[in-house]
Amino acid sequence: MLLPLVLYLALATLLVAGLIALSSVLGERHAEPATGAPFESGIVTIGAARYRVPARFYLVAALFVIFDAEAAFLYAWAVAARAAGWLGYFEALVFVAILVAALAYLWRAGALDWAPRGRRAAGHPDGEQDALLARPAGIDDAQRR
Repeated sequence: MLLPLVLYLALATLLVAGLIALSSVLGERHAEPATGAPFESGIVTIGAARYRVPARFYLVAALFVIFDAEAAFLYAWAVAARAAGWLGYFEALVFVAILVAALAYLWRAGALDWAPRGRRAAGHPDGEQDALLARPAGIDDAQRR
């Protein structure tokens, strides 16, 4: 009963080993300076590829994945909407309501805000009010130290 599986695994292993051996025998061998250099989409890289990405980027990426998965679930529900009937409709409605509540909470908590607080609240494009909002009323710089 396991014989076909064993034969399949043996054949797959031999095929992979044979292709690796064949590529090492027939492959080109040259060592030019540009051989080991990274090459991205036809553009020669300049500078280091490692730089710090703000944590907010990862938060927005995680939120995108969560709400993108919502779209996948709703698409699957839409395909089977007639078969699910009214019960499936109300279940999907509860699902969407929970996700809208989560989005409203994240929005209210400031998880989707990228601009500094002063630029958002006051509408000043130059951000002059950032310092005013950061300082509590009645406390000057001498008392803060």
